[in-house]
Amino acid sequence: MALDPLTIIMLVVLAVLVFFMFRNSRKRQRQAQELQSKVAVGAEVMTNFGVYGTILDMDEEENIVHLETTPGTVLKVHRQTVTRVVTPSPLTPEDETIDHSADGEPEYGQRLDEPALESGDSVIDTTTEKSEKKADD
Repeated sequence: MALDPLTIIMLVVLAVLVFFMFRNSRKRQRQAQELQSKVAVGAEVMTNFGVYGTILDMDEEENIVHLETTPGTVLKVHRQTVTRVVTPSPLTPEDETIDHSADGEPEYGQRLDEPALESGDSVIDTTTEKSEKKADD
């Protein structure tokens, strides 16, 4: 039985596909283990149906988690519904305001070919002139 080049190529492609399947499987298992190690009492989490809450109690034998979504509201969910541990972002919206005008970058909505207006320059509105010309035609 002689192996022609097409058969060799097909076997190589099959081997590459099997390699990536095993690699992705191991990656997903590692991510699941990391998530389960982070899930602990007091952690702020998100469930797979989009509810955010803080873990109050975990029952390992029954796979039940008690989440407090708002003060006084406790949900009883299955442990596998907890999909993400929420970490606060390091920047708050107040910290993100950066003035780029000194960098020479254009303001929001300003075209690059337009010169930047100085304080005291006037703006000429050409939209009314164009609409009047169209009305005359």
